Amino acid sequence: MPSRAYSQRMLSSAALLAASALLLTACTSTEVPTDPRASASADSGAPGMPSGEYDVLATNLDAPWSVVPLDGGALLSLRDAAQIVHLAAGGALNVVATVDQAAPGGEGGLLGLALHDDDGDAWLYAYVTTASDNRILRYPVTGLPDDPQLGASTVVLTGIPKASIHNGGRLAFGPDGMLYATTGDATGGEIAQDIDSLAGKILRMTPDGSVPDDNPIDGSLVYSLGHRNPQGLAWTDDGTLWASEFGQNTWDELNIIEPGANYGWPTVEGIADDDRFVDPVLQWSTAEASPSGLAAIGDTLYMAGLGGERLWVIETEADAPTASAFFVGEFGRVRDAVATASGSLWLLTNNTDGRGNPGADDDKLIEVRINASRSG
Repeated sequence: MPSRAYSQRMLSSAALLAASALLLTACTSTEVPTDPRASASADSGAPGMPSGEYDVLATNLDAPWSVVPLDGGALLSLRDAAQIVHLAAGGALNVVATVDQAAPGGEGGLLGLALHDDDGDAWLYAYVTTASDNRILRYPVTGLPDDPQLGASTVVLTGIPKASIHNGGRLAFGPDGMLYATTGDATGGEIAQDIDSLAGKILRMTPDGSVPDDNPIDGSLVYSLGHRNPQGLAWTDDGTLWASEFGQNTWDELNIIEPGANYGWPTVEGIADDDRFVDPVLQWSTAEASPSGLAAIGDTLYMAGLGGERLWVIETEADAPTASAFFVGEFGRVRDAVATASGSLWLLTNNTDGRGNPGADDDKLIEVRINASRSG
């Protein structure tokens, strides 16, 4: 596939610093302070930054939500069609499963995917909005990587509250081999503070859905609480778990996730300096971010922006992480960001989800080349 230089319309702006940020349910002001940590000038030649070239791997995708790289191909979820599709090395797309339990509507449908190897047996996990709840299914997979075939699904977890919006939906396996899932508050607000509810949480479970013995709350899948609608999970090389989260009207967030910690929603939104809650490491105006997928390569994070229509690149090694924007307006809405085994970054656009302005051949899967890190 031909490679082309992107017109790098980087915008050095965004995340916001506030000494106090109480929850605002109706914010009409367009004047927001700028956090200098999130407005650093980006150098496209610097290690860990997009190099200036990308390839389009797939086009004409229908409301894609999640992508799992394979050796020479990929598996993708199509939210509204409730289909899992295989992208072959030559670019062909084939449907490998239709999720009959899915009841797409609004922001719900077939959402996150995660692939897991369990002692040589491959399983594909899917986060699905049904008629009654959000749930996690898994499928046995054979024929990887060239001809994946899915067996019958089994249920890993049910009973996650659903709504037309705020369903969370990201799945990821951590370095500890456990499955992590982000859940939204399902528009329930205070439910995010209810320790007995699975909504507005980050959940941690064994691959079969059981509660790990070392979870922070005895007998509970809840790993952290007080979230509005987190949709990104990634671990940097030092083992730190990061999550990206949609705010309401004012602040979108990047958080370091600590076991058992409370991130404040709906009592606070963004940085609040409230000892009861953990503040985000960085925050952005909703117009600059509306973050979804999150990826890590080494100690650098890559955060997909929907409303912001950009990729945020966050350098985490310094005491105060900094963020720089790339591809501003270049691809439209960016739903997912995924690191590949080769060290490149995949971006999944989301302009056909009913909220974007689809261009020719949307939606697309795009491979971005990342500059190699400095050697020691």
